[in-house]
Parts: sequence; C-alpha cells; structure tokens
Amino acid sequence: MPALHEVSRPFPARVALGVVTLAAAALLSACGKSEAPKAAGGGGQMPAPEVGVVVATPGDVGLLVELPGRLEASRVSQVRARAAGILQKRLFREGSDVKAGQPLFQIDSAPYKATAMSAQASLARAEANAVQAKALAERYKPLVEANAVSKQEYAKAVADWKAAEADVGVARAALETAKINLGYAMVTAPISGRIGRALVTEGALVGQGEATQLAVIQQIDPMYVNFTQSATDVLKLRRAMDAGLFKRTGDQSGAEVRVLLEDGTEYPQKGKLLFSDLTVDATTGQITLRAELPNTKGTLLPGLYVRVQLEQAQATNAITVPQQAVTRTQEGDSLMVVGDDGKVSPRKVKISAGQDNRWVVLEGLKAGEKVMVDGFQKLQMLPPGTPVKPVPWTPPSAQAAAMPAAGAAQPPAEAAKPATGAAK
Repeated sequence: MPALHEVSRPFPARVALGVVTLAAAALLSACGKSEAPKAAGGGGQMPAPEVGVVVATPGDVGLLVELPGRLEASRVSQVRARAAGILQKRLFREGSDVKAGQPLFQIDSAPYKATAMSAQASLARAEANAVQAKALAERYKPLVEANAVSKQEYAKAVADWKAAEADVGVARAALETAKINLGYAMVTAPISGRIGRALVTEGALVGQGEATQLAVIQQIDPMYVNFTQSATDVLKLRRAMDAGLFKRTGDQSGAEVRVLLEDGTEYPQKGKLLFSDLTVDATTGQITLRAELPNTKGTLLPGLYVRVQLEQAQATNAITVPQQAVTRTQEGDSLMVVGDDGKVSPRKVKISAGQDNRWVVLEGLKAGEKVMVDGFQKLQMLPPGTPVKPVPWTPPSAQAAAMPAAGAAQPPAEAAKPATGAAK
C-alpha cells in the first residue's frame, strides 16, 4: 500500500503543469487577436463613416403651388327652337365642329311663309293708302289759301296722310316680324365650337309653348381651368410678401400656369391666369381662380380633372435643401449640419413651401454650410460627437440616369478575354 501511494504522486503534478501551459497559450492567442485590428486600423482608430451632404447655396427660387382643378369649355351655347313646328331635318353630324351661322335643324316653315306673304300684302295696302292721303293733302293746300276749301277740311286731309304713313310703319314692322319668325324655322349655330348629340329627332314637335333644347355647342379652344386655393394659404403668402420674404412674380393677372393631366404627364402647352375671385366660399373657405389654356388639337375635354401648377411668388437669395434632410415635428423643423471638424450638430430652421422635392429654408441656415442628407442610420451606431466624412450627395434620379451610361462604357467580358490572351 505505501508503495502504491508513492507511485501515484507525480500524476497530479503533470496535469497541473499541462493546465498552466494551455492557459498561457490561450492568453497569448487572445493578445495576438486584439493587436490585429490596431495594426490594420493604423494607430487603433476606425475610419470615419461617410455621409452624403449638400452645400447650402442661395439663389432666386420661384414658389410653385399645385392645386386641383377641372376643365371647362370657354363658351357653351344651348341650341333651342325659337319657332314652333315639326322638326323636318337635322343638317349636321353629331360630335363635329360647326361654325357660327351654320344651319343645324330645319323646322316646317310653311305657316311662317304664309304669314310673311300676308304681311307683305298689308304693307302694300298701307303704302297705297298713304299715297292717296298725301295726294289729297297736297291738292287742298293751294285751295285753302284761296279760301276754296275750309281750313278744317285741309287739316283733316293732312291728318289722314300722317295716319296712313303710320299704318305703313306698322305694316312694315309686321312684315319684318314675319321674316324673323320665318328665319327661326332654320336653326343655325350661335357660336363656333364642337356640337354634341342631337336631343330631338325628325318628326318631333318643338317650340310649342317653350324653346325646346335641340343640342349643345361647346367651344373647347381655348379651355378654361377652374381651381381653388385655401384662403389661409393666400393670407400667409401675402403676409410673407409684406414682410419682404417673398416678392410677387410679375403681373398676377397674366401669371403662367402649367397643367398636369390625370396620368401625371404635363400638358405641353402653358396657360395664363385670368383672374382670382374676390369672394371666399363660406362653406369650404376656398378662393376660386381661373386660367386659360390653349387646346388647338382638341386633346382636352370639358370636365377633365387636372393639377394646376402656379408660380405666385419668388424668394430672393433663398436656400433649398432636399426634403429628406429636414425633420418636421410639432416642436419645429430641424436638420443636421456637418461642421469643418467633421462633427454633426442639429440646427433649427424655418422652411416654406416645397418645390421639386426640396424645401425652401427661410431662416437658420447660412450659405456654404454642409447639410446632411444621407447616412442617418450610421450616426445611430456611433457615440455622440463622432466625426464623419462628408461626401457630395447625389439624388437617386441622377444615380439611375448614370447607371446605363456606366454600364455601356464597360467592355463585355467575352471581348476582353481574347485581348488579354493576345497580350500574353
């Protein structure tokens, strides 16, 4: 037993020595790993993260407002029957363009022709009576001077002559009325424009008791676009102009407008503002505006929904920044500015109306300062006050436009391989 106990003593010593050796190796390995990033980082510092920035540059900016509107024909005329009778013919093609004075419908004119002939005969009779009365008055004139006839008879002859001339005037007016009614039997276009469908057919009795509507003509060149703007926005804009923040863009009565169609495309021809209503709608709080738009090709139709872009004012020496650079909260608007030392700091600003996905900054930003636009997620992973590396920010639309050009500049891989082999 004592011998066995003496033999087993060296075993624990060897185990302890092995454990110490393994621990030392692990410690050296860990130290070696911790030294690797320092060497790679150069002095133990990680490279500064890149963030996209834009440089604040002042300039004159036109403030555009986009408002909903509806198209309306510049002139609308209801074609109605002013003569009573049976409709005999339709003399136009539905949906076509007509000229002012062009015949459209023919109403039975026989009764009106007979009335005109009767009025003509009445006029002839009145003219004959006037001639006879005039001759009698002229015959009595020398006789009354010679006391051959009494003055009373002469006065009666002159009065009969004047009455006969009045009868001629009445008969002439009756004939003119008969001719007018006869002309109403031929219904003509009151204005030039595009006519719609016929509202009555041949054989219908029209104009009996009321002026029956036969068709509608609309003049669609030019077109009117009616749109509304909030009275609150108008008052804010006027206050900003009075404060000198904005200046009026020329003559507002002739301001230029652009129209966006329902599919988002811009109408190629520009219009002009005609007027702004002086009354605010009591139910909606909106002010009505109207613009005139050329429609030479007839593309626009009445009742079409559009978006109207109107430049009402212009900001002088204003700075614009992308909308994604501005944070809007109930406490106010703010953005991030990168200083010369690379540190990012928040900045309170005052912004105005946006245009082309950009905000107009009125206060809080100076020319030449770098505004952070991209890279906000990187800041969330870094301690406050960590310097960043500002790089010029490129809009996504410009990046998408540059990608096809960059791809076309690179030669195909198959074409490059033979050239490399030949060089070898």
